[in-house]
Amino acid sequence: MHYLTNLWNALDFGSMQDMLLRLVSVFLCLTVHELCHGLAALALGDPTAKRQHRLSLNPLRHIDWIGFAMMVFAGFGWAKPVPVNPNYFKKPKQGMALTALAGPVSNFLLALLCLGLARGVCAMLPLAAWVATLAVFLMRTALLSIGLGIFNLIPIPPLDGSKVLFALLPDRQYELLLRYEHLGMILLWVLVISGAGGGWVSHVSWSIFTLFSHIVGI
Repeated sequence: MHYLTNLWNALDFGSMQDMLLRLVSVFLCLTVHELCHGLAALALGDPTAKRQHRLSLNPLRHIDWIGFAMMVFAGFGWAKPVPVNPNYFKKPKQGMALTALAGPVSNFLLALLCLGLARGVCAMLPLAAWVATLAVFLMRTALLSIGLGIFNLIPIPPLDGSKVLFALLPDRQYELLLRYEHLGMILLWVLVISGAGGGWVSHVSWSIFTLFSHIVGI
């Protein structure tokens, strides 16, 4: 019993709470991102994501565990790509670009919502420890969501930014790049492992976070 008491006293519940809240933030940011990809594709005429049950708020339908770990420990990552069939789109290139953009845009909107809620929580509720915890959780979620949106706008396949870039190219170059799209994943892994680019992603994320905070009045 004495051993169990010492073990209990040694646990850092503050750190455990921080980790749990960070996991919730990651699940929320990734789920919203992927859900909005699927909704955008459906709105443009592609039912593939709906048929594969990806239009869901269940995070387990969207999580890529490596990308999830990167989000938890590095602040940027990815989820399982939502299946999209461009043959359903009237204009395949433009449809792919709009579907891709829906993910990052949803992350920026989620960040604005979280910051607005954080301001409301602080303004309307009496000061208490749980209120401060909730406000910090919302602000951290906002920053994480912005980071996810920025990271996915990098124009390297399979990230969303590449779909937008490809849509601006002539058909011949578009088809050529699609043929070598798999090489982008290798380049992406090199960037992630080496840490190259992480600094500017953080800088841009903080800049947008500051801008959004001013917009909502924090």
